[in-house]
Amino acid sequence: MDMPEIALIGLSHRTAPIAVREQMSCSVAALPPSFLEISNGNGTAGASELVILSTCNRVELYAAVDPGVSDTRQLLVSLLSQITGVEPAVFNDQLYFHSGCPASHHLLQVATGLDSSVLGEPQILGQVKQAYMAAIEAKTIGPVLTELFRAAIRSGKRARTETGISHNPMSTSSMAIAQAQKQVGDLKPYHWLIIGLGEMGRLAFKRLQAQGVERISLVNRTYERAEAVARKHGQQAYHWQELREALATADIVISATGARDPILSVADVREVMARREQRPLILLDISVPRDIMPAVGDLDGVYLWDADDLQGNLDESLAARQQEVPRVQGIIAEEEEILLSQLRMLVVKPVIVTLREKAENIRQTEMERMLSNLDEVDEKTLQQLQYFSRSLVNKLLHEPTVRLKSKASHNEADSYVEALSDLFDLEQLESELGGV
Repeated sequence: MDMPEIALIGLSHRTAPIAVREQMSCSVAALPPSFLEISNGNGTAGASELVILSTCNRVELYAAVDPGVSDTRQLLVSLLSQITGVEPAVFNDQLYFHSGCPASHHLLQVATGLDSSVLGEPQILGQVKQAYMAAIEAKTIGPVLTELFRAAIRSGKRARTETGISHNPMSTSSMAIAQAQKQVGDLKPYHWLIIGLGEMGRLAFKRLQAQGVERISLVNRTYERAEAVARKHGQQAYHWQELREALATADIVISATGARDPILSVADVREVMARREQRPLILLDISVPRDIMPAVGDLDGVYLWDADDLQGNLDESLAARQQEVPRVQGIIAEEEEILLSQLRMLVVKPVIVTLREKAENIRQTEMERMLSNLDEVDEKTLQQLQYFSRSLVNKLLHEPTVRLKSKASHNEADSYVEALSDLFDLEQLESELGGV
């Protein structure tokens, strides 16, 4: 029996600049309901399952590709172009493509932090979980990618708990703070402004507090959220409409909104600078897509860094984390074996389900025939007869089921699946049931 093949196409900080990555940001949640309807088995042009992992450092499309597709890479390029609305010519030369085991291996490396811009950064595991949950919500995931993403999440959790790969990690927000420290030295005397209180914004706030920074203003599209955090920690919150006023008073800004379009233009910042009386302004834009137009960095007195500019700032624990890589790779190898076994099991599961369906149909038919030839049967006797017939069927099928699963785990099930399907005419039953 043929099973869909796992395939991956993507681009990351290793292959594409931020100017390309920010165009490609996307999610299955944004797809129209008609794009993929795998819940009733229709699929889309050869891809029966899709998951999109979209972060500031990568955009990756994982698919379960139907058997018989002649050019898997071209299929995924086409799907990625449709989803993002970006022509393939923009990103084609910056893509990487994997299928089969290399595709699975790549995701497990991503989830454990081995493929991150900063080795072992912990945020990626949460982003893998979010991609998985978004695909469940959008109904674009099925059994194959479910097993893949569960393996990835298990790997990420094990890497964090069984190794030191994520100890003292440096996130994009902490790299931004390190860049500011390189520019100004002691961070404490400066007035900081954080724009956006998503995960990166919250991490920046916590890190600044841990370093003893006393003045941290907050701006968020939802004012109530910023105000609640500011009140709890004795800081000031601004309404979104007061962003320019907040910028005029701050010395160093971290922007992490995740907005689709820039929130600060050259005109915005030029007006702010006119009110600052020659005071310089440090802008640290850690959003992808970028919050701040790149040309803002050309203004006098403005110092602007984006996410790609910050990648060179690594903390001193990197060498220690590097020593944990072999242990993480060992975890990945173990989880790949489990994943392979689970995927093989998917091949035999429909046969087992169909065989049991057929046995249950026969049991019910024979029960009805027997009862029609008997006088009235009391409820207790009927329950005993039902129990006996079910128990008999289950015990007869138990050993074949166990052996078939065992053969699947050792990749020896194909001939057994074929024999069972032929001996019990299971393909005909699948057709009658509409498939399983």
